[in-house]
Amino acid sequence: MKTTTTFAILIWINASRAKNNEAGLFARITVNQKRVNISLKRKVNIDSWDKAKSRVKGTSQEARIINGYIDQTQTALFQAYQDLKAERKIVTSQAIKSRFLGADQQHYSLQNIIDYHNNNTAHKLHKDTIGLYKTTQRYLMEFVLKEFKTNDIYLRDLNYSFVLKFDNFLRAYKMSRNKKLIGNNTIIKHIQRLRKMVTMAFHIEWINRDPFVKYKPVFDKTERGFLTAKELESIENFTTDIERLSIVKDLFIFSCYTGIAYVDIMQLTKDNVLTGIDGGQWIITKRQKTNTQVKVPVLEQTQRLINKYKNNIRAESTGTLLPVLSNQKLNSYLKEISDVCKIKKNLTFHMARHTFATTVTLTNGVPIETVSKLLGHTKLATTQIYAKVIERKVSDDMNALKLILNKNEEKKEVTNNKSAGSA
Repeated sequence: MKTTTTFAILIWINASRAKNNEAGLFARITVNQKRVNISLKRKVNIDSWDKAKSRVKGTSQEARIINGYIDQTQTALFQAYQDLKAERKIVTSQAIKSRFLGADQQHYSLQNIIDYHNNNTAHKLHKDTIGLYKTTQRYLMEFVLKEFKTNDIYLRDLNYSFVLKFDNFLRAYKMSRNKKLIGNNTIIKHIQRLRKMVTMAFHIEWINRDPFVKYKPVFDKTERGFLTAKELESIENFTTDIERLSIVKDLFIFSCYTGIAYVDIMQLTKDNVLTGIDGGQWIITKRQKTNTQVKVPVLEQTQRLINKYKNNIRAESTGTLLPVLSNQKLNSYLKEISDVCKIKKNLTFHMARHTFATTVTLTNGVPIETVSKLLGHTKLATTQIYAKVIERKVSDDMNALKLILNKNEEKKEVTNNKSAGSA
């Protein structure tokens, strides 16, 4: 490839097309004897033009303004030339002109990266996750319209101030369905989705800086609700002649003893029950949320439910292992069950998964690494949310130890007293 050997800038006026003794001002770029002209959108009096110096004669205010503009133009053209060389791009007179005019750099907008993200991740993300992104994107464009009085903005205009203002917009936003404010953790999730899209724009070189560098989100710590052993037992002992409540109870208990989430239970078939490494029955499936494989040994409580619904008409009609119910109905019917069982907690189906992690496994001495594998967590840190249960078990075990030690001390004291009396 031939390298650049010559580069020159000439400022001139087109006197041949002068009108009323005024000619247009131009810049000429020459690279390797090939040249292009750029109109500088200025008029100069022919009589005041110094061709040798490429400047306007005199020291009048008009002369100083035009000469200053010429200096700025020459500096900008030279910078365009230097930038192209630094970027290892082919340097031509046309390339320098395009860089000077900004024609070689497309300015992408927020809507551009939204469209790019949606088109390039649709096959990778679950439809529910895509739905969450679209909610975030809707909030984003509502914010842009309110804050900037426009339907879109350039990505280059995103900065730390934009992130803070979007954060504040979300905190004051009242959702139309219930007029409630958006919670802190949900707001941070929206910001995280925006950040992932902006990071994508950075990686594909649509922007050259990260507006999130100074943004430090802080999640509110939330307690993971779960049932105690006594509460779980009360639901297991719950009996009813109402079929829908009986099915809901069984589905909930199934999740309590497998840790499998609602959406994954609804997709289980008989093919997911296989012989495991120990020769026993295992449920082998994939988490829809993370696409990670989950292998759960079938406990006795689980096996009873599998046997119960083996020839169930509702399950057979859907081809599933268990009857299918909507999550909304499940949670609604669980409220009825919790009332009968006198459970004061806000009982939801997802609480069964937490109950498996805490009451069924960790409190019974199952190592946290094993629990993490059973739950299909991709990070151990996710499972460590339940570590408080281990602390509670340590406390219970230590209290039990105290009772034993105290009894031993009492026995020693009685023995000593008898010895002293004998003496």
